[in-house]
Amino acid sequence: MRVVIAEDNVLLSSGLELLLGSQGFEVAAIADDAPGFLAAVETHRPDVTIVDVRLPPTFRDEGIRAALRARRDRPGLPVLVLSQYVEQEYAGRLLSDTRGGIGYLLKDRVSRIAEFTEALRRVAAGGTAMDPEVIAQLLAVRGDPVEALTPREREVLALMAEGHDNATIAQRLFVTDNAVHKHIGSVFLKLGLSAGDSGHRRVRAVLAYLRRHGGAGGTGL
Repeated sequence: MRVVIAEDNVLLSSGLELLLGSQGFEVAAIADDAPGFLAAVETHRPDVTIVDVRLPPTFRDEGIRAALRARRDRPGLPVLVLSQYVEQEYAGRLLSDTRGGIGYLLKDRVSRIAEFTEALRRVAAGGTAMDPEVIAQLLAVRGDPVEALTPREREVLALMAEGHDNATIAQRLFVTDNAVHKHIGSVFLKLGLSAGDSGHRRVRAVLAYLRRHGGAGGTGL
């Protein structure tokens, strides 16, 4: 699986290269700025990309802008964003493009090797990988009817947004599959979503709701 990385921190990019190489990934290129990233994507046609939100020269939003442009040029290009902080506006922009795999993880997640590589593979396969802290902060500003969710329902929603199926959610929360099914039904009912969606479509529906009801930024560049 070929990966292109956009990261200006040499220590982190080198660490990612070593980590991914040991896990069976091929790092085709590492770019330290947006133009270099776009050129690398065009040249290497990666299966998945890893992009830092903030890149030179201003260290504001060059990375996310480059990722969105790359997805416009190559619809469905899988993008896993790494950020040191929860950037709510940038998370909203990323979620606005529903084509292909998307992910948003905090950088400390990289140290959890199994979780990180699992998330990267899920994004490469067209799935979703959202950091629990990102989801928690998105939920915190959404207001009703999300506020009507119970603490357990919020936990279930966060795990759904990460891309986990019912069985995995049950294992993570130490409850039965039937209990998870009931919690999800309640979440859908309170959020006004169709319970007919499943898998990745279900996750997309939840994230789309969060985006619509939170005033997150659009896709304008």
